[in-house]
Amino acid sequence: MMKGDFPVGEFAGRKTPFYFYDLPLLERTLDAVRREIKDRPLWKVHYAVKANANPEILKRIAAAGLGADCVSGGEVRMAFEAGFAPSSIVYAGVGKSDEEIAYALDIGIERFNVESTAELLVIEEMAAKMGKEAPVSLRVNPDIGAHTHANITTGLAENKFGIYHGDLEEVISLALACPHIRFKGLHFHIGSQILDMADFVALCNRINDLTARLERKRLPAGDLNVGGGLGVNYFHPNHLPIADFKSYFNTFKRHLILRPGQALHFELGRSIVAPCGSLICRVLYVKQGTTRQFAILDGSMTELIRPALYHAYHRIENLTSDEPEQLYDVVGPVCESSDVFDKGVSLDACRRGDFIAIRTAGAYGESMASTYNGRPLPGSFFFE
Repeated sequence: MMKGDFPVGEFAGRKTPFYFYDLPLLERTLDAVRREIKDRPLWKVHYAVKANANPEILKRIAAAGLGADCVSGGEVRMAFEAGFAPSSIVYAGVGKSDEEIAYALDIGIERFNVESTAELLVIEEMAAKMGKEAPVSLRVNPDIGAHTHANITTGLAENKFGIYHGDLEEVISLALACPHIRFKGLHFHIGSQILDMADFVALCNRINDLTARLERKRLPAGDLNVGGGLGVNYFHPNHLPIADFKSYFNTFKRHLILRPGQALHFELGRSIVAPCGSLICRVLYVKQGTTRQFAILDGSMTELIRPALYHAYHRIENLTSDEPEQLYDVVGPVCESSDVFDKGVSLDACRRGDFIAIRTAGAYGESMASTYNGRPLPGSFFFE
């Protein structure tokens, strides 16, 4: 959506900051995903709910036929209530509580992605008490580093996630010996905002080695879940609004060795919802410093924490002004020096009351919002 396409006239009476969602772009994105897997009936995409759990967004994605990837019992409940079939819900997370496990067993989710031997034994115990059989995939830590921010890489040996690949045979044997566990397969995830397909090639190679090793030892691998992690272009939301799904899925077509009848699962989040969302703020003040000029917004790190947490870049646009550009440090009102969206941003000259769009904020924006400093959570606006 170009600057002039935003329905600014409809923003006038709306309290800022709020999240603006371009639903036609979301639909085009979902169509692009479905196109890439339409001829592969054993391939299934699960939407990573943690990226954005807005109920309207969840309903749209469920209606498109995707499954849900959840990392908490709360997300499992939200996915179920939004219309995702329990048989399409997968549930990961290193610290599932007893209550969360019981709820997932009760509604009959597709599977648990189990991250430790300790968790496996607890699920076995609880399934026995409930008279259930728990479908389980084992999340394997493949010890692969992704070319992304250190805080969002998850596949290294020292990460808290998953079972070290060297221990895999022992844990599979344990799962097969548990009478209330149904071993379903292997799960992997190496990180987020990955743009270098070589990282996914490395994952394929590691999976190929592991499954061959299991085959030699006559242990099942089951089906495969390669996680998500596909990144988006934060720099050019107007020209590259849809992630490169073709290169992503083709990487697995070319490099992952699948056995006959072996299903393949994906868990995409950011690449589905990030482009369709923008945080809309107003300019409160323009402050002239000694050497810098500040555009002080009513939006802050409490609505969009990624720049403060990851030094993440988001394109910023003044939707109201067409005056010659000036340089601004774009900041929020929260009492933290890190409440900065970006520094030295070239924007059409800002005035008090101008609408500012912080682009590509549909993932890990609204879902990570907080009430720090007593600030209310942002609302949302859906553009049809």
